[in-house]
Amino acid sequence: MGNKDICLKVDINKDIIAYEKEQLILENNKFFEKEKLFSLLGSEVRLKIIYLLLKYEKLCVCDISEILQMNQSPISQHLRKLKDAEILISKREGILINYYVNSSYKAKLSSLM
Repeated sequence: MGNKDICLKVDINKDIIAYEKEQLILENNKFFEKEKLFSLLGSEVRLKIIYLLLKYEKLCVCDISEILQMNQSPISQHLRKLKDAEILISKREGILINYYVNSSYKAKLSSLM
């Protein structure tokens, strides 16, 4: 490590540093929730699924698999991960199971799209 990698600031703001350390501890749950959400959205397929469900409100696995040109099995696995994280909800309607974005996530996810 060369000298250019060393912080040479003489006066540090101890108040800001102490305050922000405390805030990070207090806000840890928020960071954990956001990390979980971003981790789930780190998949291009899951992002596309969210995009489609925000656009059309509800879709079944067969619709999603046709649109994305993928087999139903991998789509179902992605849907399961999103559902387990409570980002999606499902509702049986006759013989179909339709998926929806959980209302508590709609605004958050819409702002990302």
